[in-house]
Amino acid sequence: MRILFTVNPGTSIFQAMVPLAWALRTAGHEVRFASRPGFADEITRAGLTAVQAGRDFDLGRVLEAAGENLFEAARSGLPAPWDVAHAPEKATWDHMLKGYEQTVQDVEKPENFPIIGGLVEFARQWKPDLVIWEPLSSAGAIAAKACGAAHARILWGIDVFGVAREHFLRLKEQQPVEERSDPLAEWLGGYARKYGGEFSEDMTTGHFTIDQFPRTLQAEAPGLDYERMQYIPYNGPSVVPDWLWQKPTRPRVALTLGLTATDIFDGYTVNTQELLDELGGLDIEVVATIADSEKAKLRRIPDNARLIPFVPLHVLAPTCDVVIHHAGPGTLATVARYGVPQVAIPYSFDEPLFAQKLADAGAAVWIPNSEATGSAIRDQVLKLLQDPSYAEGAARLRDDIEALPTPNELVPRLEELTAKYRSPMGVGA
Repeated sequence: MRILFTVNPGTSIFQAMVPLAWALRTAGHEVRFASRPGFADEITRAGLTAVQAGRDFDLGRVLEAAGENLFEAARSGLPAPWDVAHAPEKATWDHMLKGYEQTVQDVEKPENFPIIGGLVEFARQWKPDLVIWEPLSSAGAIAAKACGAAHARILWGIDVFGVAREHFLRLKEQQPVEERSDPLAEWLGGYARKYGGEFSEDMTTGHFTIDQFPRTLQAEAPGLDYERMQYIPYNGPSVVPDWLWQKPTRPRVALTLGLTATDIFDGYTVNTQELLDELGGLDIEVVATIADSEKAKLRRIPDNARLIPFVPLHVLAPTCDVVIHHAGPGTLATVARYGVPQVAIPYSFDEPLFAQKLADAGAAVWIPNSEATGSAIRDQVLKLLQDPSYAEGAARLRDDIEALPTPNELVPRLEELTAKYRSPMGVGA
């Protein structure tokens, strides 16, 4: 088979897709990874073949010109309409309709428009059997529709997108026929017609969905077909430092607040100086992955703390007794895979949902970002170190993850589903 992956530029999202791409590649299938030209180096560093589709652009400038700032909106809370996954009481027709109007204008169009034409052109020439796209890359669904390929969403977090769509369709059916506006379907349908087809609901959520999280950590839309697999950590090119060769002599506590906080936003939302000071008073070893820009703001570093800009988390996590993090999906999934108790400090989007589900599983405690003082985090670290029930909960969650198929074991199922959904009619079918 020929498989085309599509991703909007974003390191953490891309890294969550790499293991499946390699599983398909080593199974003998041809794999291409499409994104904007400026992301090609990131793809090729993972040993994958890049397709440079469309053009690069400055999303911040586009949004500023439109009088909106997507990044700041994301930091202030869950963007509509996805917030219904976190707050079901918001599932009203007016809220959902306005949410989809805003989402199409502020997310779908600016994120996808620059690559749609080039992606469709490549897909029609290369003729993939299967297109796998992540939820921010609707251009993948458009390209699949244009060339008749089967296509699937691959999730990198909680399926707030599918849950929101389920609520919207239910509310839509309750409206008078003349008032059943659907901004997302109208936008996707315009491109479907441009390339010889018609809108179908699979363009919003895929023919099926590849989910990298166990049900313990996931929210589902009942009408969708979920194909689950284990989350396999990939942290990019990395080297194991020699200090990680030896087992720690004291309880090791890791602190990691993710790439996005400094790569896209303006820094951490937790006072790292205060937190390090509090942890410095404990008989533990602290390993903190702190970006150089944030490290420069610190006035002092405790004697029991090692600060580094990067270390592969899948190497560090198994050596830890507790990990403190922001509840980002890649981070928490990696830590959960190794059965380590977690302190989650969520900020926005699906992070609060993930934090609550981790706590419900008995594998973590979580602190609202607004309450995450150094002393509050220290107290929770001590709680996890002293109460064995959290290690037991983390072990159960690890077992839930390991019970899922590996990416390699999922490949035969993807072959079956591709044969089921691929159109023999080709373009526009």
